[in-house]
Amino acid sequence: MASLETVNELAAGSVAGAAQVIVGQPLDTIKTRAQIAPKGMFKGPMDILVQTVRKEGILALYKGMLSPLIGIAGVNSLLFAAYGASKRIVSPFPDLSLKQIALAGAMAGAANAILASPVEMLKVRMQGQYGSPSDKRLSVIAREMWKEWGFRQGIMRGYWVTVAREIPAYAGFYSAFEFSKRKFAQRYGQQQLPIWALLTSGATGGIAYWLACYPLDVIKSRVQLRPIPPTGNPFQYINAEFRAILGESGFAGLYRGLTPSLIRSIPAAASTFAAFELTREYLKELTGI
Repeated sequence: MASLETVNELAAGSVAGAAQVIVGQPLDTIKTRAQIAPKGMFKGPMDILVQTVRKEGILALYKGMLSPLIGIAGVNSLLFAAYGASKRIVSPFPDLSLKQIALAGAMAGAANAILASPVEMLKVRMQGQYGSPSDKRLSVIAREMWKEWGFRQGIMRGYWVTVAREIPAYAGFYSAFEFSKRKFAQRYGQQQLPIWALLTSGATGGIAYWLACYPLDVIKSRVQLRPIPPTGNPFQYINAEFRAILGESGFAGLYRGLTPSLIRSIPAAASTFAAFELTREYLKELTGI
């Protein structure tokens, strides 16, 4: 029974992931460019939007989408399946407390980093190109990273900072979603929860995700865009990047791009959770699990 339930979670996670990428990619591009662009290149998120569209065309907002779109089925399948398995590890009972939900989310986030790290590395390096004739295709970037730096320092660059980001991010993500969903369930009933309530709960989870981890996401993007791999152990290079950001832009530098991230999180996370819940419920009816 547990194995069939995991299969349902894997399939629902794939659908949810595709919905997330399609809805959220333009604002994700703005967010990433705010984090990694040289100081003074842009005046703010709106300037990033205007300059990107003016110089590179509207499709540039979807730059780097192929990496998460290809990898998102695996990433979200792993995430939701790991979350389901983590909940069963944390407690044999179905009704977990919010603290237990947060723990299960943190465990799922740590597992999710295995696939999320290379997918995001490729996405960030695509988004870090600004429309010059020398811009490279995704396949070229992937091939060069593998050829020049190998698996650990190339394809998996930024893995440990991704782990550090995903743990608090998904603890906040799932606990906020469950908190909101349970509040709605008290009024409408668990079985009659309207779609808008699922969407709202998902948006709440998305906002909590970014508030829980945003400085680590800025550090991750910068580490993954470096022309050469970071040196030292993970704590050393994360701390070095943290200090570099403070030296360049002060405390505010740790939150560059937060506004488009929060705006993006509302439709992206809402569509993710709604797609997951609806697909899973459909598969439950179909398989009887």
